[in-house]
Amino acid sequence: MQAITPITRQPLHELAIDRLRDLIVQGDLPPGERLNERLLCERLAISRTPLREAIKLLATEGLVRLLPHRGAQVAPLEARRLTDTLEVMGAMEALAGELACRQASAATLSQIRSLHDEMLDRYAAGDLAGYFRCNQAIHLKIVEAGGNAVLASTYRQLNANVLRARYMANLSQDRWDAAVREHEAIMAALEARDAEKLTRLLREHLALKLAAVLTAVEKAA
Repeated sequence: MQAITPITRQPLHELAIDRLRDLIVQGDLPPGERLNERLLCERLAISRTPLREAIKLLATEGLVRLLPHRGAQVAPLEARRLTDTLEVMGAMEALAGELACRQASAATLSQIRSLHDEMLDRYAAGDLAGYFRCNQAIHLKIVEAGGNAVLASTYRQLNANVLRARYMANLSQDRWDAAVREHEAIMAALEARDAEKLTRLLREHLALKLAAVLTAVEKAA
């Protein structure tokens, strides 16, 4: 008999992490809101143990703030920290683009193109959450395509801290439309392996996103 790959089950706390992260990133749980364990357990149909494990992990991602003896709350968005983080990520994405143009395989470029096309489908359907998932997968794939494991690992850690900000940037229809045009140009430069153009486009893309985020944070404040 051929070897059979066992069916794996995702631990309950990992499912809770994914769901809670989506609720925070998409604004269903806004910055500053206290996390009511009883209500969240009811809403997610889980017990308190996996919920608490999920909250602890999301605290390491910067999405949740643990309050001594008072539970936890959704971490506030801080303009200074967002600016600093996205400036660093802009430099990292520019480096990743340069490396990807030199080292990405044809198969990897094809995978990124498929994600790009799916992202455009989600945009056409007005599905912001689906669009965002594809968008994030594209950026991560470009970073990984450069073949620098340290860069990819550091990028993932920083990106976890600004997921809400990146999602918020496209809440404006004008900004969302512009972001799609920017991604079209990014995709074309990547496929042409034009490293100079791609690094410039990636930097500009994140700078424009930062400006949109800061405007949204100011309005929320």
